[in-house]
Parts: sequence; C-alpha cells; structure tokens
Amino acid sequence: MSTTSAKDTVVTVGEDLPNITVIREFDATPERVFFAFVDPDLFTKWVGPHDVSTNIDHWNAVTGGAYRWVNLQGGEEIARFFGSFHEIRENERIVQTQTFEMIPDGVLLETITFEALEGGRTRVTSTSLLESFQMRDGLVASGMEHGVRDGYEKLDALLAA
Repeated sequence: MSTTSAKDTVVTVGEDLPNITVIREFDATPERVFFAFVDPDLFTKWVGPHDVSTNIDHWNAVTGGAYRWVNLQGGEEIARFFGSFHEIRENERIVQTQTFEMIPDGVLLETITFEALEGGRTRVTSTSLLESFQMRDGLVASGMEHGVRDGYEKLDALLAA
C-alpha cells in the first residue's frame, strides 16, 4: 500500500516485512540534504509536524554515535526518542536505530539513502524495519505519515532559504 501527496512524498507499507519506506525528492544537492539530517541545529528546524518543536538532549552524528531528542507541542513534552548511529557515510547513507521512549521494547532500524539526481536534486529513501507488523501498524496509525510529510515540507523551505 502506498500514498502520494502533492509534494510527492511516497509512503509504502511492506506486505511481506514489517517495514515502512518513504521516498521524497528535494531541490538541493545530496551534500545539503544530508547535512540537514546530521546537523542538530538544522534537524530541529525541520523534523516533525508543523505544530511540534524539537529539542536535542544529546547528538553525536558519527558512526557509533548516539542521539536523544524530545518533541514539544504547546510547550509540553509529547514524545522522546533515542537511538544509535550505526553508520554515517557522508552524503550517501545513514543507518540508525530509533526507540520511542514510551515503547522501550520497540526498536526500529532505519536506513536513509541520499541519491544524486540531475539538476542538483536529491532523492531521499528512508526504510524503517520494525520488530513486528503490530508495531509497524501502530506507528502508521499514530499519524507518523502526517509528521513525515510536514517535516519534509519544512525541510523544503529550509533548503530553499
């Protein structure tokens, strides 16, 4: 199953594996898009829904590094995440784990690739593998797709500035 928005964010839910794939193209080079994913100051400006802000507790975007961040809505904490950067391949690939602290046994493995396109554009493909179909379906039902689409719209604006 997949859906597409006016901004061409394609979200696909796996049928044979408990995974979610998100594909989105940006009008910026892989270097610029990659940097927005690994620089903590830029990351906080675009990740998540429009009405949510992000604060970083810890961020070390290197192979073997780790992170922890919190989402706020109306000044109230609504979610906290942590994980490890398993591989950072500059301008090409990020492999990381992510855990939503309210579901500590729910670790997902995410691989993000940055593909150079003609005209200085970039295709970002993010594939998240979850432990079970139940966890995957719960993540989808949580509104995750809305947050991804909003976040990528904010990233578009950030890259255009």
